[in-house]
Amino acid sequence: MRSAILSWPRSAKRFFVVSLDLCASLIAMWLAFSLRLDSPHWPTGLQWLVYGLGPTLALPVFIRAGLYRAIFRYTGIAALITTGRAVALYGALLFSILMVAQWEGVPRSVGVLQPIILLLMVGSSRALGWFWLAGKPRNTSHRLLIYGAGSAGAQTAAAMQNMRQYQLMGFLDDDPNKAGSTINGVRVSSPNNLPELIQQLKVTDVLLALPSTTRQRRHEIIQSLGSAAVRVRTLPGLSDLASGRVSVTDFQELDIEDLLGRESVAPLLDLLGNGLAGQVVLVTGAGGSIGSELCRQIVNEGPAKLLLVDHSEYALYAVHHELQALRDQGTHTCELVPLLASVVNPHRIADICRKHRPDSIYHAAAYKHVPMVEANAGEGVLNNVFGTLNMVRIALEYGARNFVLVSTDKAVRPTNVMGASKRVAEQVLQAITASKLPPFDKVLPEGVVTWSCPTRLSMVRFGNVLGSSGSVIPLFRRQITTGGPLTVTHPEVTRYFMTISEAAQLVLQAGAMAEGGDLFLLDMGEPIRILDVAKRMVALSGLTVRDAEHPQGDIAIEFTGLRPGEKLYEELLIGDNPLATTHPRIRRAREEFCPWSELQAALQPLQEAANANDEAALKRSLSLLVRGYKPDLVKTQC
Repeated sequence: MRSAILSWPRSAKRFFVVSLDLCASLIAMWLAFSLRLDSPHWPTGLQWLVYGLGPTLALPVFIRAGLYRAIFRYTGIAALITTGRAVALYGALLFSILMVAQWEGVPRSVGVLQPIILLLMVGSSRALGWFWLAGKPRNTSHRLLIYGAGSAGAQTAAAMQNMRQYQLMGFLDDDPNKAGSTINGVRVSSPNNLPELIQQLKVTDVLLALPSTTRQRRHEIIQSLGSAAVRVRTLPGLSDLASGRVSVTDFQELDIEDLLGRESVAPLLDLLGNGLAGQVVLVTGAGGSIGSELCRQIVNEGPAKLLLVDHSEYALYAVHHELQALRDQGTHTCELVPLLASVVNPHRIADICRKHRPDSIYHAAAYKHVPMVEANAGEGVLNNVFGTLNMVRIALEYGARNFVLVSTDKAVRPTNVMGASKRVAEQVLQAITASKLPPFDKVLPEGVVTWSCPTRLSMVRFGNVLGSSGSVIPLFRRQITTGGPLTVTHPEVTRYFMTISEAAQLVLQAGAMAEGGDLFLLDMGEPIRILDVAKRMVALSGLTVRDAEHPQGDIAIEFTGLRPGEKLYEELLIGDNPLATTHPRIRRAREEFCPWSELQAALQPLQEAANANDEAALKRSLSLLVRGYKPDLVKTQC
């Protein structure tokens, strides 16, 4: 019957509710007369007029107040307040008429009693309608605890009354004063009793309703939930809630940052936007993970024009469409110029810089996936080394003030072509800055004996970026969704991790701090074992790891072996004693490099080997250029 009523057309539902209210008005009038006269009542004389007056007054007031626009099964406190106001207005009109008319046989107190009874009847009908139509949750397999008994938790609980897929079992809160209290009849418990509570209530999901708590506290809570076989989700942050982009009912998978194990590094706002306002800024690799985040943050700093350069048509379209939508919403006023180009094509890049004259260039275009570059070494070197060389040459030629290279921790004592190629790219910037002669065979004017690099060249080196293309986090999520197994290369493999936002902020701040030839790196805390990340993601999905000790677990973890060129442990620094900067978590490294005259000579055979796709010659050239690189000269296959 419930389904049949819910399937009625809207007009039929309104007619039913109007008829219900008219009947309630008549019954309320009869009860008011009966209570006033202290006996069952039958109307006579002018009393019939009062019976007709009740519905005649009530219906227009209720329509005007919007009582018939509400949906019964979504009725809440706001709808009940509106009902109260409408009945109060109706009661005032009725009482005023009875006081003025002074009809014989009509007690004036009926003008007070009848609205009170009507309010109880109309309010009860709405509440009963909500209770009956909303019904109980259809799927009680999702039994939920809300961690956080503050305003966000209470709002979520109220919204969940209409979310039939969850059954709210209770609240958790760190405040000992709230333990034992209730919110709308739901008990608040201390998280100290969490394991027993989960087992006793058969909880399957825990929602973190803590939009304003610190990242460190969230991480502590997530760790405490790691041993329980429950799925952990989170509410959006306060900024998203305030902007209206999401609501308290938008349960999300845990933020990637929640898996980081440390507080995100906050930027220095003075550094973040230093010198970008009013500039022409160029970002290569603008459609990639790092490049697109760079663009999102750059437009907020007020540049005059942002040149989006990428060789992927779809990636370029996606980032341009996103930023253009933000511009249309008034978030920024930056002119956006999407440019299809490859950094290995110097003529196209030169044409772009000749036309737009960028003040700052952020070079994020690179091939970064280790096994893919290992199997396509020639293309990797052409893009990573000579694409960078092209960008530096053109930046110098057209007078860019800043040039920032996005590098990687894999450039430190590399074991793969990708890392070695990025280290050569770093050396290109270091050598050109340190050179006392102009690069690229420029002729010195007569009388000039020294040369100062007109563009501040700098590099930013960081570890794995959570959520980027090729990151293990999206891979593990897909594998968990399909039932596993989760693939880990080695039980002891560890990596430094940072968020995409941290990486982009580091790049922008480095550009502001650069003096020329600087190599910046982030203090990223301790490295994290990939195996620990996999286990944590399984646990926080409400599942268990299947292994020899737990053969009945849900998700298996398989070790596939280190891939070609892959290291067990990554490093950020080649030398020792990095120097401090104005940012407490950013360090400046000064590392050895080949002088430009030697590097320029060594790049020629490397380029020839890359163009010929001669992998053995290419790796021999890299080994001469990069200290510590010991290539496997056996050709690798995808």
